[in-house]
Amino acid sequence: AADMMLTDDNFATVQAAVEEGRGIFDNLKKFIVWTLPTNGGEALVVLLAVLLGISLPLLPVHILWVNMTTAVCLGLMLAFEPKEADIMQRPPNGPNAAILDSVLLWRVLLVSSLLCLATFGLYQLELGWGASQTEARTVAVTMFVIGESFYLLSCRSLERPVFSVGLFSNLWIWLGIGVMVLLQLMFTYLPFMNDWFQSAPISPDAWLRVLACGFMIMLIVEIEKLLRRSDRERAVGNDIVIDSN
Repeated sequence: AADMMLTDDNFATVQAAVEEGRGIFDNLKKFIVWTLPTNGGEALVVLLAVLLGISLPLLPVHILWVNMTTAVCLGLMLAFEPKEADIMQRPPNGPNAAILDSVLLWRVLLVSSLLCLATFGLYQLELGWGASQTEARTVAVTMFVIGESFYLLSCRSLERPVFSVGLFSNLWIWLGIGVMVLLQLMFTYLPFMNDWFQSAPISPDAWLRVLACGFMIMLIVEIEKLLRRSDRERAVGNDIVIDSN
């Protein structure tokens, strides 16, 4: 900072540098909060299947597919997320502060559990309705991909509502989701992909169930953000009343 001031004695330069640094750090944190539930949810699905002594809903090749495609098509798009309007009004981060606080760690655990329940539930539902194991596993993989796509929208802001950041302020997000859906359609319906990844075509009804579960994951995360924001505002209001007294 001292070298910068000697080189360019202009406070606006320092402010712009701080703002840019905060934006990069903010997007990095969003990516971490988004990507951890993928691994957490996959681990929970496998662990639950092992504990119950049933066949795995996700094969290793399916886990590879999800991790390989979603990280590039979905997670990478958060790097292009514009800086949030209030980014310079936030208090500075402490030098020893963790990247993820208890609130975000709880959210990672919450979304991991939701992905696990939705994936495992749809897998068992498809089997119960007479689908083959390959079809049920394809539904499970699709649930992860669609669930991560919906959750990506919530991660555009870790505190504010999903629609407050501007639906089309980051077109890269929609491009990534579009490419991801196209790849998943190829994974599901192209014969050579079926051979490579042990997948199978699924019914339109299965897609509707997957979309409904994905939307519910996003809705639950948005409700959790709303409740935490209300608690924080109530706490600030109480502090103001105490100070005034």
